Amino acid sequence: MSNIESVLNETRVFNPSADFVKQANISGMDRYRALCKAAEQDYAGYWANQAREHILWHTPFTKTLDESKAPFYKWFEDGELNVSYNCLDRHLATQPEKTAIIFEADDGKVTKINYRDLHARVCQFANGLKSRGIKKGDRVVIYMPMSIEAVVAMQACARIGAIHSVVFGGFSAQSLHERIVDAQACAVITADAQMRGGKVMPLKTVVDEALAMGGCDIVKSVIVYQRAKSDVAWNAQHDVWWHELVAEQAPTCEPEWVGAEHPLFILYTSGSTGKPKGVQHSSGGYLLGTMLTMRWVFDYKPTDIFWCTADVGWVTGHSYVAYGPLAVGGTEVVFEGIPTWPDAGRFWKMIQDHRVTTFYTAPTAIRSLIKLGGELPKQYDLSSLRLLGSVGEPINPEAWMWYYTVVGKERCPIVDTWWQTETGCHMIAPLPGAMPLKPGSCTLPLPGIIAATVNEAGDDVSDQHGGFLVIKRPFPSQIRTIWGDPERYKKSYFPDEMRGAYLAGDSASRDKDGYFWIMGRVDDVLKVSGHRLGTMEIESALVANPLVAEAAVVGRPHDIKGEAIVAFVVLKGSRPADAAKAKELAETLRNWVGKTIGPIAKPDEIRFGDNLPKTRSGKIMRRLLRAIAQGLEITQDVSTLENPAILEQLKEVIK
Repeated sequence: MSNIESVLNETRVFNPSADFVKQANISGMDRYRALCKAAEQDYAGYWANQAREHILWHTPFTKTLDESKAPFYKWFEDGELNVSYNCLDRHLATQPEKTAIIFEADDGKVTKINYRDLHARVCQFANGLKSRGIKKGDRVVIYMPMSIEAVVAMQACARIGAIHSVVFGGFSAQSLHERIVDAQACAVITADAQMRGGKVMPLKTVVDEALAMGGCDIVKSVIVYQRAKSDVAWNAQHDVWWHELVAEQAPTCEPEWVGAEHPLFILYTSGSTGKPKGVQHSSGGYLLGTMLTMRWVFDYKPTDIFWCTADVGWVTGHSYVAYGPLAVGGTEVVFEGIPTWPDAGRFWKMIQDHRVTTFYTAPTAIRSLIKLGGELPKQYDLSSLRLLGSVGEPINPEAWMWYYTVVGKERCPIVDTWWQTETGCHMIAPLPGAMPLKPGSCTLPLPGIIAATVNEAGDDVSDQHGGFLVIKRPFPSQIRTIWGDPERYKKSYFPDEMRGAYLAGDSASRDKDGYFWIMGRVDDVLKVSGHRLGTMEIESALVANPLVAEAAVVGRPHDIKGEAIVAFVVLKGSRPADAAKAKELAETLRNWVGKTIGPIAKPDEIRFGDNLPKTRSGKIMRRLLRAIAQGLEITQDVSTLENPAILEQLKEVIK
């Protein structure tokens, strides 16, 4: 099969300022190349040095990398540590009064907690878990709102060696049930409800419904944080209030020292088919990855106010809310609400109020904010910002430019980060004090990450041609297995034709400078008249049109071309009022894509909507769009959608 064709042509380059380079943790390309060379010359030694420098070990490791049972790699196997100790206790002697978390509730109320008090609360809750019989190796499902308590729950599990599995608070009872059963969880930590956009959304009720579905007899405790003072049903056999559980607990708890390969957490990702995959991460390697990327990619400084907008239900919220910022002793913002309530200026007001220096959010959020108020950031004082970040999917060049010019005032580098639930932390991302930036490119692999693009036979493809993105050597933060399904792990990530390389499932190309450009998921590659086109590049071309705020592109079967291109478009203004105007605008946009990329990429059909189907975390549900494009009945769970009514709107075909 031919290589995936890269059709995006982006030539703008932005160099970091001299002032930023001077203060950066990794300053200049020579320093970056030196780290890469060190990894190349002694791969295991390089990672061993990083692990010794950044992690506090209870028992030092003597074995760095064991590849004997590949692809079930082991890192720092005979070392012992505790992740919670590395996030909290290590700071008590040096900065106990430093603010660890600035929490802003949905209604705007702000709560701050320092490292000493956060440590005490984690210890009290850890003791509470132990009083319920929860111990090292037990699985605990966490189904919580964004809150200090969510971080406390995760850290407390890590402290006693329990394996947590956080489930996003927007998932349905059925989805929660599947995860409880698969993990064989002995406890669920939840809240009566969560607050989002001024609305009370029940959580305990969903847990009760999930447990009633059967197969959950192993659950002996349901611990309930009282967030909204909602009325909830109560089962005295296993329900217990959080505040009552911790009331008499001591504020100290000796950490459980665990091997570096001890599972820290399981995080379920939705596969395109079949049951969710329980991605299992280790303790030592995962922690190292989050710490290095905080210092390298986010250029962390002790004076920073760091804000990652992700929910803890996703891996971004694990790595860059619950663990990474605390492990480096940072101050971070945790936000309960949504970016558009009470108005679309919420994010910008929070950056102004909390003097945020590093802001990390998703392209979908950026594009939505452009549509809802592209001029709004200018009404707020964003002068505290020094670094911007993008996560979750490729950011199209025009959204990148808006982010850079309007939000960052052309002085804040943007770290466009490529990584996955399975990698645990950033893999390909700019080191902001070293690398020139190109809008839409995640730039170069981090030192020690051996990334490449290959064809279906596992052979490297030449630059400026697309291929499958792989990582050729094991790395400390990577997935260890799929919980309870090692064969699925091997088949999904290490198929034989990749010759031992980790298969990311994304397509990518490299330009003449070696910069990586992510083209979308492999299953989002369209095969049009013998050409293989990445959907992200067509989406970027559409969004480059000044009328378009957001676009998502999918394929549907076509008798002659193989696949037809269907684009779902959200305009900066309102939708066309009638079919004639819609048809005229659709033709204008088709011609725009033809001129920008080429005739082969012109969408066969364009549909307009007020929004795209997104989860509450802002992720576009492209599988639903594929079903709509093909005229199929939607049978999958849509309970996680922020806006389920939009599906009917997008079914309208322009005649």
